[in-house]
Amino acid sequence: MEKSEHTFLAMWCNEGLEYVVDITAHEQKQVWKSLKGEEVQALPNLNAMILRARYNSQRHYEIYMISAAAGITEHDLRSMFENDPQYAADLIRERGTKLYSDRANKKKEVIV
Repeated sequence: MEKSEHTFLAMWCNEGLEYVVDITAHEQKQVWKSLKGEEVQALPNLNAMILRARYNSQRHYEIYMISAAAGITEHDLRSMFENDPQYAADLIRERGTKLYSDRANKKKEVIV
């Protein structure tokens, strides 16, 4: 049986990766917990994440959803950010879906 791709939610700022979760795996686990009658844990509220980003604008948050091939885990994404954060951010910007971005713009306007 071949695994399908997984969807991840990632949030980072100019200080590094702050949050990453495998939404697909989380939802599957929660379905099983619900069927067993156990307490279900909700995913973090996206609106709360965006609110955090807006109130900390000096940190230039970015929030993306990205689909990854079977076998890619949260640990893999965390390792990618630890080893080469610029590559990780650029890759997710290129292939992911932007949910929020307050990315710093290095271009400064000069009035002459």
